[in-house]
Amino acid sequence: MASGSAKNKAVGGGGGAGQVLDGSDIMELVENEEVFSSFVDHKFQELDRDCDGKLSVKELEPAVADIGAALGLPAQGTSADSDHIYSERRWGWVCLFPEKWWGKERNVRDPFPTSLREDTVLSDIAFVDCLAVCKEVLNEFTHGKQEQVSKTEFKEVLSDILLGMAAGLKRDPIVILRIDGEDLREFINSPSFEPEMISIFSQFDLPEGSLRDYITKALQQLTVEQGMPPSTDSWVMSNIVEPALQTVAGCAHEQPISQDTFLAEFKKVAESVAQHLAEQPVIVAHSENTFDGSGIKRLLANKFELDKSLEAALKTVPKDRNGKMSKEYLRVALDVVGPSAGLPPYGGLEEMDKVVTDVFNMVNADDGKVVKEDEFKKLLTEILGSIMLQLEGSPISVSSNSVVHEPLTSSTLLSPSS
Repeated sequence: MASGSAKNKAVGGGGGAGQVLDGSDIMELVENEEVFSSFVDHKFQELDRDCDGKLSVKELEPAVADIGAALGLPAQGTSADSDHIYSERRWGWVCLFPEKWWGKERNVRDPFPTSLREDTVLSDIAFVDCLAVCKEVLNEFTHGKQEQVSKTEFKEVLSDILLGMAAGLKRDPIVILRIDGEDLREFINSPSFEPEMISIFSQFDLPEGSLRDYITKALQQLTVEQGMPPSTDSWVMSNIVEPALQTVAGCAHEQPISQDTFLAEFKKVAESVAQHLAEQPVIVAHSENTFDGSGIKRLLANKFELDKSLEAALKTVPKDRNGKMSKEYLRVALDVVGPSAGLPPYGGLEEMDKVVTDVFNMVNADDGKVVKEDEFKKLLTEILGSIMLQLEGSPISVSSNSVVHEPLTSSTLLSPSS
């Protein structure tokens, strides 16, 4: 991600660099007409179980569900850190992501197509069933009306979906890491282990906490760079952490827990975690990005690209009978320009949302007034410039890690034609 440019940093895993998913393989597939046509023919025939030359909604469902596994991503609806990839679209509407996917409850405007939902405010949403998202994709295949899809329609919409996902991965590459305990052992035996764990221990405020509580909390502070998968993941907790914690089960220790006791017992548990990881390696989708305004700066410096992005944004904004546009659509237009400027969609990152909201308040972008096209472009450019200045002064860094529960080889959607 960038945003400006998002600077993406790959990390090691299992003693080496992980597999980088940047959308380039998808782009190569879709842009090669001969290969993509052959691919579509094979997949259409594979999905058309009743051989009637049409795909029913039921026949389409495996294709929709299989898109993420094809990329080695966590299953859709299970990970806040990768679900935004599924929601990338090259269609003329913008999806802003609900709380389930981004971890915070808040109000977001969600301008789906008129056929689905228009200008709805989602308040205090705890979660969104991923089946609803699948239905949105199915609606694109069926145009919300048809019960069957021809091969031509299947090819057009599949191309659109894949290109949208490729755009999301190009902006936010994901590194797939295989964590097998090697990096964790290296960290345990490194000179930095003791001072880092003492620093973590000093931050705890657990007056009544047991040794197990201290160790569990400390494991949550370790990163993939140190060889630890997200211990908050239920599978990791049940299969890696809990078995390792058995080494401290039933042991009586003084209260409060001393630093020396913590260090000695934590090292034992960490070594056990490393052993369990060696036996059951964990696949993690990792991304690390910094928004520093450089992506916006590059866009503003390139008049041709800026004009092209502004024109694309204006095509999504309705005009009144006098050809004027409401300023309330500036946020939607900004999301259209966003990928070119390295910005995430509004609603996708809380820290960035605050920057955007502050800028919109500063230029009175939400006053509901209507303006001419040139004034709309001017305001959108001013908003981009103001966001750039704020990010240059206070860059935003984000890091995300999600356990991939689906086997990387489980997908059939993007597998080569036989």
